Amino acid sequence: MLPSLKRAAAALRDAGLGYALAGGCAAYARGAAMSTHDVDFVVREWDVPAALDALAGAGMTHLKSPENWLEKACDGEHLIDLIHTPSGRPVDGNLLDRAEVMPVGAVRMPVLPATDLVVMRLLAFAETACDFSGFLHVSRALREQVDWRLVAAETAESPYAYAFLTLLARLGVIGEDVL
Repeated sequence: MLPSLKRAAAALRDAGLGYALAGGCAAYARGAAMSTHDVDFVVREWDVPAALDALAGAGMTHLKSPENWLEKACDGEHLIDLIHTPSGRPVDGNLLDRAEVMPVGAVRMPVLPATDLVVMRLLAFAETACDFSGFLHVSRALREQVDWRLVAAETAESPYAYAFLTLLARLGVIGEDVL
């Protein structure tokens, strides 16, 4: 998957698009275990067509997505997600400006901060998608990089995020005072 990640990032960079690595691969870049599911990038919604063109120019195929918050491309067996509205929040310049350029597989690219990664994931938890097990190890790995008070404030309306933060506090990953 790492070669697909690097090719996609290079295509987006060469097209001059604002983007940042997100999801499990961004967590990997920040010290968590490698994600094997897919590669996630955040882009502005109006940049999605140009991003898909850039990925097509790199030999990737556009896959129609039934979801209305992302588009997908395929590089062989690897999926590349172009997320423009994570958890109902449109990608904007402020989010992209917070990304830190760092090496990922020897290629420098913008990577979302750990706090933004956690906020996005917690806001994605819902009644039908509430399996915390896959995100516990990520939270442990990134805990020193996350502003947990900001996470709690940004996710305060979500009972699922509150439950996850409570679990982290009870496990000693974050302080009880965060809640």
